Amino acid sequence: MFQGSMVALVTPMQEDGTIDKKAFKELIEWQIRSQTKALIIAGTTGEGSTLSHAEQEEVIRLAVAQAAGRVAIIAGTGSNSTQITIELSLNAKKAGAKACLVVTPYYNKPTQEGLYLHFKAVAETVDLPLILYNVPGRTGCDLLPETIERLAKLPQIIGIKEATGKVERATEILKRCGNHFAVYSGDDATALDLLLHGAKGIISVTANVVPVKMAALCEAALQGDAAAAHKLNQELLNLHHKLFVEANPIPVKWALQQMGAIPAGLRLPLTPLDIRFHAELTQAMQQAGVVLEHA
Repeated sequence: MFQGSMVALVTPMQEDGTIDKKAFKELIEWQIRSQTKALIIAGTTGEGSTLSHAEQEEVIRLAVAQAAGRVAIIAGTGSNSTQITIELSLNAKKAGAKACLVVTPYYNKPTQEGLYLHFKAVAETVDLPLILYNVPGRTGCDLLPETIERLAKLPQIIGIKEATGKVERATEILKRCGNHFAVYSGDDATALDLLLHGAKGIISVTANVVPVKMAALCEAALQGDAAAAHKLNQELLNLHHKLFVEANPIPVKWALQQMGAIPAGLRLPLTPLDIRFHAELTQAMQQAGVVLEHA
């Protein structure tokens, strides 16, 4: 079972949208040095929705090769087509991923039975551990606790990234599914509350910017040191919020660019961070102890 601080890693790009492989490898090394426990590649933060299938497999292969077994690589392989999700997940297995993070099918608005059958089809076809991903604010559908409880009985499905930001939702899932099924926070601002209620870790955007502190926060919470975890979380709370002033990953890529870690590239339909947010995100980064190269 994966646990602790896991980063939803950005995909560095040049201004023309081409993938910057050098910067990508350097980010991976930084995350490993910072005690991040797993790297999620080609997820929402990694702009997986704008990568071609070939590019998605390529960045997973690059991550697997660079990590060289030192940290787990989890591939974002969700789509709003069951067949394409299966194909992307099989590609991820071929590329060497240790697990797949599979978001609920967006736009289609499936029923709960449709969601169950979708994930069941993927689990029965792809011989990798699957982590469900529920983020209704982006997908337009909500994977309900009773459906998660059904899915948790399938051996390939090992956990869920719960990104509703509702602590009571996560605690209900934990109660229904038991300790064999892992709940991971998908919302940095409420992650500590989930960890203290029994979640196994966080799949984090903030960890792109302050990986050492996110790793320490998770470790403290998992070891039962709530005071230390709260102190770290208080230092990061403003950053948690400001990294979502515009759609993820617009702010986090701007932040990393200010740190000199990546170029400024994004792919349409995403656009660079609006200038009106620059000062407040800079302030949040400085509060969190981030050193800015371009301040």
